[in-house]
Amino acid sequence: MRTLYPEIQPHDSGMLAVGDGQSVYWEVSGSPDGKPVVFLHGGPGGATAPHHRRFFDPLAYRIVLFDQRGCGRSTPHLADDPSLEHNTTRHLVADIERLREFLGVERWQVFGGSWGSTLALAYAQQHPHRVTELVLRGIFLLRRMEIDWYYNGAAGYVYPDAWAKFLAPVPEDERDHDLVEVYHRLLHSPDEQVALAAGVAWSSWEAATSSLLPQPERLAEMSAARFALAFARIENHYFRHGGFLDEGQLLRDIGAVVHIPAVIVQGRHDIVCPSVSAWELHRAWPGSVLHIVDDAGHAATEPGITHQLIEATDRFAKPR
Repeated sequence: MRTLYPEIQPHDSGMLAVGDGQSVYWEVSGSPDGKPVVFLHGGPGGATAPHHRRFFDPLAYRIVLFDQRGCGRSTPHLADDPSLEHNTTRHLVADIERLREFLGVERWQVFGGSWGSTLALAYAQQHPHRVTELVLRGIFLLRRMEIDWYYNGAAGYVYPDAWAKFLAPVPEDERDHDLVEVYHRLLHSPDEQVALAAGVAWSSWEAATSSLLPQPERLAEMSAARFALAFARIENHYFRHGGFLDEGQLLRDIGAVVHIPAVIVQGRHDIVCPSVSAWELHRAWPGSVLHIVDDAGHAATEPGITHQLIEATDRFAKPR
């Protein structure tokens, strides 16, 4: 069973102004002359972490991580400036291109999980000539059925205890409404305590359901006030707008990337992003390789998921 590569530190980092008063944090680690790869974190509204560098052989790859607008070390952080006017999929795809140009990268591998898989597909479909391979995990196509599964009750049949906590901030007479819309109002309440309670409940629901077995440390991290409110507001913003994509767009436009080598890694018991999306993506993309890991949920750090991801990055390590 493959495990993460040893810990490494970035040898270069900085802030890149991307317009609209936004600056994104970026870092580069691994071999300066290695094959370029860009890591797209989840959420939206998550952030990069040191272990994300470790999915790649540091002797073979030039590893690029960055925090998307409004989160992580990018500025302004949504906890400090709640404006989401300039935070859409179109903005994030443009930011990836700005970063590629800034770093002098001609083409690179794109690696993304969960929301990162959504963004990776959106970027690759717009800029296919800039992508050498795609490594995707926990597929999220941001279709309405996926949003409804996770936020409007069905997933609660699997995690009824966690679902009860998710419902706790919602007024009883609104619990049969579209909860993404209800949460939008709560998350932007002028009452700071109402907004914070909603943020913690939203983020804790995801933390509680993201792995096959409980991860208390992840729950603690995601329920911390500053992270939780920003994370929930960004996710809710994207999800109530369908990811700023047409319904079914990522499958509809798959023809733009079918020539790109791709590995898809999916946990069989993924509650956050059910396996049906990975299956449908693979069927629409016959040249892709799909690994369904039977003893895993959503998290990239689950052993079977990690194994398949590192097998994929090792397979693609040589320049194309």
